Amino acid sequence: MGELKQWQMTKLKKEFSLVESDLPSINEREAIVKIAGCGVCHTDLSFWHDGVRTKKEMPLTLGHEISGVVIEGPEHLVWKNVIVPAVLPCGDCELCNKGRSNMCQKQLMPGNDFHGGFASHIVVPHQYLCPIPDSILEKYPLAELSVIADAISTPYQVMKKSELEEGDLAIVIGVGGVGVYGALIAKIMGAKVLAIDINDEKLDQAKAHGVDATLNSKGLTNREIKTKVREVAKELGASKFGWKIFEISGTAPGQELAFSLITFTSTLSIVGFTMNKLEVRLSNLMAYDAKLIGTWGCKPELYPEVVDLIASEKLNIKDFVQTIPMSQINEVFKNTLEHKYSKRSVLTPDF
Repeated sequence: MGELKQWQMTKLKKEFSLVESDLPSINEREAIVKIAGCGVCHTDLSFWHDGVRTKKEMPLTLGHEISGVVIEGPEHLVWKNVIVPAVLPCGDCELCNKGRSNMCQKQLMPGNDFHGGFASHIVVPHQYLCPIPDSILEKYPLAELSVIADAISTPYQVMKKSELEEGDLAIVIGVGGVGVYGALIAKIMGAKVLAIDINDEKLDQAKAHGVDATLNSKGLTNREIKTKVREVAKELGASKFGWKIFEISGTAPGQELAFSLITFTSTLSIVGFTMNKLEVRLSNLMAYDAKLIGTWGCKPELYPEVVDLIASEKLNIKDFVQTIPMSQINEVFKNTLEHKYSKRSVLTPDF
């Protein structure tokens, strides 16, 4: 039996501790994945720093954005390169059978319901593991592809849920991490894309990768921003109606801005998470005949479509990912909290 090494959260805001044990035995529904990489997500920061409760009590190994190699499990998966979906549904409840498996009430989330990916190995249900074709591995190391599990699949699902159509104006608020992938996926789907952020570096990066227009909202009122958005829509030849707005910053100001941008027949999608509460006038939804939707992760059934986006080279992720040895986890979490990185950090086991 091999050895399992995990970096565990033991207390809120405290440094992670390295814990060693034997690899556990598994049942017929499980697999052991040797981890290649695990991305650091805003949700991990919420668990570690903001006091958002995890389902499993501490000590807990965080991390839900995982790629790796199956070393034990069903024969058809052993030695396959896989992505571990960030949301693992049961596959046979009312919501799963209605095509809403991402909201399965029996779902399991690595790094929340059970020990996650900041480790050498992980034991997971094998039903929804997503194989990675060898062709992608000619372009990307397996570790970098871990971002498919959340940072790419989450905005992919919300773009589909929003009923985004070719020629629509897609307004993406917050283009760091998940947001930049959302902007690029909207562009791939044929939208005219406006990226809004307070960081010029992130905006420049989005523009360099094909986003149609950018706007730095720092110091502007929401009313001023809406005026500028109308100008951008006109310049891009997009309609002044039906804007598709995606709030991905996970901040109260970002959510307030997103709601203020609602116009006739708009759809506002809330992707980012914050514990802060807002005061908004919901009657705007009635007056504009608009829609407000949420999204949670991505149902595993969509993962192959996301993989195809990368395999076909429609989506290039190379410039948005950096790999860092997992032994630097405490420094990485601190730096991520202080917004010191412009790329998604993927921790790679260096045990």
